[in-house]
Amino acid sequence: MTYTVEQALKWIMKSNEKIQNNKDYLSELDQAIGDGDHGINMARGFDEVVKKIDGNDYAQVSDVLKDVAMTLMSKVGGASGPLFGTAFLKMSMAVKGEEAVTYDTFVTALEDAVAGIKQRGKAEEGEKTMIDVWSPVAERMKDADDFAASVIRDNAKSSMEATKDIVATKGRAAYLKERSKGHLDPGSVSSYYIFEALAESLREEA
Repeated sequence: MTYTVEQALKWIMKSNEKIQNNKDYLSELDQAIGDGDHGINMARGFDEVVKKIDGNDYAQVSDVLKDVAMTLMSKVGGASGPLFGTAFLKMSMAVKGEEAVTYDTFVTALEDAVAGIKQRGKAEEGEKTMIDVWSPVAERMKDADDFAASVIRDNAKSSMEATKDIVATKGRAAYLKERSKGHLDPGSVSSYYIFEALAESLREEA
C-alpha cells in the first residue's frame, strides 16, 4: 500500500478537527505544567493550515506536507510551531519526488521527523516532550511491513499516556521537577491526535 496526496489531505483535515475539538483540554493540560496556551496555539495554527491547503491541487505528498510545515512555523506561537513545523518539513523532504509514497519511504520520513524534532528541541526520549510519542511510533512502524492503522493509533496512545509518569527535564515543565509527574505532556497529547488522524486516514482507504 502506498500513501497518496488524497490521504495526506485527509490526515491534515482530521488532525485539525481533533485539535479544534480538544483545544480547551490541551490548554488545561498546559496550564498544569506550561504556559497554558498550547491548545490555543495549535488550534490557530491548524486552522491556518486548513485554509492554506483546502482546495489546492497538489501533485505530490511532499507539497502538502511542506505547506503544512511552513504554515505551522509561521502561525503557531511558542515552541510548538518550530517543532511541529520541523517534523512536517523533514517528512516533506524525505518523500519528495514520490507521487504515491511507499511504506519504507514513509517510515524514513517519520524517522527524519524525529531527528528534526530532537535537533530543534535539544531533547531526547524520556524527557516528557512530543518526542515521547513521535519516536516510539516511528520505531514501531519500522518493525512492521505495511501501514496498519491500529498499530499506529494504539502505539501513539500508550506512548502519550506514558508521559504522565515522566519527570520533565526540558521546556517550561522542567521548572516543576518532580511536580511535573502525574501530568500528561500537552505536546504528546496533540501528537497523539495527529497520529490518531493518520490512522483514520489510512483506515478509510483500507
